[in-house]
Amino acid sequence: MKSQHYIPRKISQILMRSKKSILLLGPRQTGKSTLMANFNPTISINLARESTYLAFASNAAELEERLIKLKQGTILIDEVQRLPSLLNTVQVLMDDYPHQFRFLLTGSSARKLKKGKANLLPGRIHAFHLGPLTCEELNFKLDIKSALAFGTLPGILTEVSEENKRLTLESYAAIYLKEEIQSEALTKNIEGFSRFIYVIAAETTHFLDFSKFSSEAMIPRQSAVRYFEILEDTLIIKRCEPFSKSQRKRLIQHPRFFLFDVGVLNGLMKNFTVSSDRIGMLFEHFIFNQLSEFAISHNENIRLSSYRTEHGVEVDFIMERKNEITAIEVKASKNIAERDLRGLKNFRQYLGKAVRSVVLYMGEHPKVIDHIEILPWKDFFKEMSASA
Repeated sequence: MKSQHYIPRKISQILMRSKKSILLLGPRQTGKSTLMANFNPTISINLARESTYLAFASNAAELEERLIKLKQGTILIDEVQRLPSLLNTVQVLMDDYPHQFRFLLTGSSARKLKKGKANLLPGRIHAFHLGPLTCEELNFKLDIKSALAFGTLPGILTEVSEENKRLTLESYAAIYLKEEIQSEALTKNIEGFSRFIYVIAAETTHFLDFSKFSSEAMIPRQSAVRYFEILEDTLIIKRCEPFSKSQRKRLIQHPRFFLFDVGVLNGLMKNFTVSSDRIGMLFEHFIFNQLSEFAISHNENIRLSSYRTEHGVEVDFIMERKNEITAIEVKASKNIAERDLRGLKNFRQYLGKAVRSVVLYMGEHPKVIDHIEILPWKDFFKEMSASA
């Protein structure tokens, strides 16, 4: 039975149409288990529960023994990254009993699953991602100030008390450090990693600079590189690569990076105020996440990058979608001035071909200034939804 607070996810329509077994990856608290439970699995196995994990870890035949009397069924295995070797058994069962079992697997660490995924037969299992809620999934009924403070994780959005929202988001880092990092033995230096993740939170939306990160976290540079990879593999961090007409230049320039949810970012910083000195960063962060999650929720191939010249002229995001390039500037303001368009005009000249130029802002009225669209941010995502 669905919870009265259940919010339908866009990706579920794609999953419903698929007849294959599914691997659903996503950070903790994004609603993977809730979504999969709506497929009414015949058997549910939650490896996050310690007793269940120990039963499977101590008996390699546990899964086969539980399924032996089933002629067919849908098998849900939550947090499968805790026991990657179980994927070998899943593969054997898929081979030995074709069309008899459908497996629904969830995981929050791509790092722990890499080896296991490589052992699955190509084309036999489809991998998808799940992140925080998009404004489209909320029917565009989203208060932007609240979203900038608390993000869009399902459990946070359905929580009424702001105090509970704060407590949950502040504890996310501690829970994550304990369960995702320490229990999976991804690093032994938990103190150094803890300092590093707070440095990353403070530097989010900026360009990647491992020397700076290692200095501020008081760890070796190679540790900073490895810790950043852990955050990427556990789906906490996303890169925004640099845009360039030359692939070689793209490879040598530094990317920007973003946490997967603004609320988690604020929880790490223990600062939920949407103040004048923070709103620009938070709004830009929010828009990046919405663009990224839109692509994921529609299983659509969208490339997001950022543009910056050697003279410091920037455009927040370049979106390449359906053979169309859209340059996007994000402004946490209700008024747009001529100076706000400088980067978009520069990019248009640099590209030397047709490009759509858009400013997403907090105002209510669409406008056009010097062939550049000024759009309320929700209008832009409604347009994207209509064209999906």
